[in-house]
Amino acid sequence: MKKLFQFRFHRTVIVALLLLLQILLLVEMILSFRNYFVSFYGISILISLAASLSIINNKSDPAYKIAWLVPILLFPLFGGLFYLMFGINRLTRRQKRKMAIVNANFEKIDGPASAMEQLRREEEPQAALQAQYICNYAHCPPYRNTATKYLASGEEKFECMVEALKKAEHYIFLEYFIIEEGVMWNAILDILKEKAAQGLDVRVMYDDVGSLMTLPAGFGRALEAAGISCCVFNPFVPILSMQLNNRDHRKICVIDGHTGFTGGINLADEYINAVEKHGHWKDTAIMLKGEAVWSLTVTFLSLWDFSKGISEDYSQFFSARYLREIPEAQGYVQPFTDSPLDDESVGETVYLNMVNKAERYVYITTPYLIISSEMVTALKNAAKSGVDVRIITPHIADKWFVHAVTRAYYEALTEAGVKIYEYTPGFIHAKTFVVDDRYGVVGTINLDYRSLYLHFECAVWMYNTASIPDIYQDFLKTLEKSQEVTLEECRKVKWYRKLGRSILRVFAPLM
Repeated sequence: MKKLFQFRFHRTVIVALLLLLQILLLVEMILSFRNYFVSFYGISILISLAASLSIINNKSDPAYKIAWLVPILLFPLFGGLFYLMFGINRLTRRQKRKMAIVNANFEKIDGPASAMEQLRREEEPQAALQAQYICNYAHCPPYRNTATKYLASGEEKFECMVEALKKAEHYIFLEYFIIEEGVMWNAILDILKEKAAQGLDVRVMYDDVGSLMTLPAGFGRALEAAGISCCVFNPFVPILSMQLNNRDHRKICVIDGHTGFTGGINLADEYINAVEKHGHWKDTAIMLKGEAVWSLTVTFLSLWDFSKGISEDYSQFFSARYLREIPEAQGYVQPFTDSPLDDESVGETVYLNMVNKAERYVYITTPYLIISSEMVTALKNAAKSGVDVRIITPHIADKWFVHAVTRAYYEALTEAGVKIYEYTPGFIHAKTFVVDDRYGVVGTINLDYRSLYLHFECAVWMYNTASIPDIYQDFLKTLEKSQEVTLEECRKVKWYRKLGRSILRVFAPLM
């Protein structure tokens, strides 16, 4: 009863009620206008027509266009108005100025020009083209003097991260989608408090929606009281806006500019299987040591400054200032970021390039498989051409409707020869690509619309690093615990399930 009482007055419930009230008031306003103006219906039709033309001619993904066009055509009285109010992801002038500063900071990343030159001159052209694309559109250069360590579980990442945090001497930056009090966070928080007391610059940034149900009221104030700077990204306020969808889905830990972590693992106990949630939780991360951590540092600082409305001198955090020993060059390492506000889907393009240029195999792990027509075509064409394409998704869902949409893609892909597997022990949250023993990506970018188009994301692209064989071997080990989804099984799905999945698939970009 006490928990029920607390939930009734939780910020989530209050915000949800206020949003619902706004929707009801908007509908009431529209209906009221209809009573006063004979031509209201005609005006609504014209607005819906204009909205439809705008959707058809904009640069959005086709699936996103369909997701809006269907309700507009079905409900022309409301559809166009709702799209104009909530479907256009506009930036205010102030936000544009702030984003211009962010972009300028990225463009100033002073990566080693020799790495790109050597990649062009000595290695295969396809690798150089991929690195150049990331450099041009994410403004993140490739590096050589960086060691990589693939972490095949949340438990591994937690152990390595705690060890690295204890050695921090200058600053600690944490940026996570979800933080939840428990075994993992409490252990990390103890270290952060100790380091802050020693005078280190300790900062924590978390997404307000991601942590809405996991953190108590006053969490940020408690951190500040302990000497830890805190930033809540894009606070969730009860005002209907498309920008509520632009979440900070990144997971970044930077220590003294020379050690960095990213991957799928948030700071909550299910990620280290300290509590069971959706069965066994399988996740991964990558640890970087060396020059490439500078890109992760700038990624953190840019969003921190954007959120705080400040501008600071990044040079004081430069990796080389605190890098005592330069790691031996092992392949090429290129951390990169993806923003929903720049009209460039960097993450999806990196994935597409990897699939399209694969010669032997493409092995993918992803919690969600809600992909664009371009990605479907790329995966199917690769499989039809003889490339061994395998994808591991969860068997136990975290969200039933999202899992239903994921399964809606199985039949078309398996028909083309793509092999789909479900991780039977539970939920796989890892986001990894490994291709031809040469290329790998580990990061936060899911194969779904929200990650690819709406969220702030990050990842690390690697070429010929020592960690790529580890990603490959971990995929094979995970495969042993997964069950293949056959074409026959896909065709045996009941017609009403297929219908439900098809309907959900249409509206997936709006979920």
